[in-house]
Amino acid sequence: MNQLTGERWGVVGGGVLGLTLALRLSQRGHQVTLFEAGDRLGGVADAWHLGDIRWDRHYHVICLSDSVLRDVLGELGLEHQIEWVETRTGFFSNGKLVSISTNADILRNLPLSLWNKARLGLSIQYIASIRDGKHLEKIPVVDWLTKLSGPRVFEKLWLPLLKAKLGDNYRVASAAFIWAVARRLSKARRMGLDKERFGYVPGGYGRVIDQFAAALADEAVDMRLSAPVQRVEATPEGIEVESGNAEIFSFDQVAVTLPGKIAAQVCRGLDHDEVERLEGITYQGIVCASVLLSQPLADYYLTYITDPEVPFSAVVEMSGLVDAERHFAGQSLVYLPKYVRSDDPLLDASNEEIEATFLAGLERMYPNFERSHVRSFRISRVRHLLALSTLGYSDRLPPITTSVRGVHIVNSAHIVNGTLNVNETMQLAETAAARIGEYQPSTEAIGFETDTVVMEPPL
Repeated sequence: MNQLTGERWGVVGGGVLGLTLALRLSQRGHQVTLFEAGDRLGGVADAWHLGDIRWDRHYHVICLSDSVLRDVLGELGLEHQIEWVETRTGFFSNGKLVSISTNADILRNLPLSLWNKARLGLSIQYIASIRDGKHLEKIPVVDWLTKLSGPRVFEKLWLPLLKAKLGDNYRVASAAFIWAVARRLSKARRMGLDKERFGYVPGGYGRVIDQFAAALADEAVDMRLSAPVQRVEATPEGIEVESGNAEIFSFDQVAVTLPGKIAAQVCRGLDHDEVERLEGITYQGIVCASVLLSQPLADYYLTYITDPEVPFSAVVEMSGLVDAERHFAGQSLVYLPKYVRSDDPLLDASNEEIEATFLAGLERMYPNFERSHVRSFRISRVRHLLALSTLGYSDRLPPITTSVRGVHIVNSAHIVNGTLNVNETMQLAETAAARIGEYQPSTEAIGFETDTVVMEPPL
C-alpha cells in the first residue's frame, strides 16, 4: 500500500475506466474516493445471477492482442488463468444458418458470387491493414464500403450488418467505425491460421471486478456504492462533489467518467463550447438479453445476422467459448444484443414484450429451440453504451482537462484507433492517469491531446 501523500482525488463512475483510473491515481500516492451510482462495481462489465449461476451482464471476450488488459489481469493474479479457445462463427440470412468459421466456410457459405466473395475478402484485408483510421473520419461508411466491396456486397452484406448494429445511425457513421471493428477482429486470428482464438477468465468479469475491488481496498481507495453524483463544481475550497444522498465532498481534483451528455449536466461551469461538444456526441444504446437454456442452440460463439425478421443484432452463445459443464452447470448461456439509438422506444419496452419478441426470434433461427428450454431470461438496458464515430469526430471531441480548474472528463468517447472493449478502455485509463495524475491545476485549462474513437462489440 502506498503512503497517501498526494492530492485528494474524486473519481466519478465505477466502471472499468473509473476502476483503472482510481487504481493508478492511488498508486501515485493520491487519496482517492470512487463514486458509483449502482450497488456494485463494474458498469457494463459487472456480473449478475441467472438461475443458479453468476456470470457477466453483457458479453465480453479477451483477444490475444489485448496486451493492456492482460497486464492488468497479471497484476490482479488472473492472467495466467485465462483459458484460450478456438471458436466457431455462424451467419444467419434468409432463414438459413451456416458456418463462416474458416476461410473455406466463407467461400462456400456466404450468399455471394465467387467474384464478390473475393472482393469482400480483399476489402477486409485492406481495412485491417490500415494502421491509423483518423483520415477515415472524413468519409461516410456507406460510401467507403460501397467503393471497396462494390454495390452488390454492400447491399447483401454490409448494409444489413450496419443496420443491425447502428440502426438509422449508419447514415451518419464514418468509415472509421467499420475500420476499428475489422481491425480488432482480425487480431483474434492466430498467426498462420484462419480460426478465431478468444479467451476468458474462469468466473467471468465478476471475478475480475472482485479482484479489482480488493486491489483498490489495498490502496486505501474509499469506494462508495449507491452514490450517484448530482453535481461537480469548483469552489474556493476545492472541487465539490455532491452525491445523491445529499453528501458533499471536497477534492483537489476530480475525474468524471460519465457519458458526454450526462457529464455536461453534472459538471457545473463548463464553457459553451465544451457543453456543445459533450452533448454533440452520438451514442448507441443496447438492450441485451441474457438467456440461460437447458440445452445449446448451436456450436457457434458468435452468429452474425442479416435477416430482417430477427429482432436482435447477433447471437452470442458463451457456451461456444466457456466450458459449460464447469461454469454453467451444463447449461447454455446466450446473449441476444439489440443495438439501438439512445432514444429508441425499445429501451422503455416492458420485459415481457422484449422476452416474447426475442424468443420468437430464436424460434425462427433454431428449429430445435423450445421455450421450455429457458431457465432464466434477464434484460439489461444501457442508454449510452458507445460513442459513434461520426464525420469529423475527433475534431469535435472535447479535451479531457476542462476549462473548470481541477475537473477532468474522460469517457469511452476518447478511445482512439480502437473499439469499445475492456482492453481499449483500460488503455485510455492508463494514458489519462499518467497525464492528469501529474497535472497541476492553474487558472488556465490544459488540453489533452489524443486520437479518437470507434467501438465494439462485433457487428
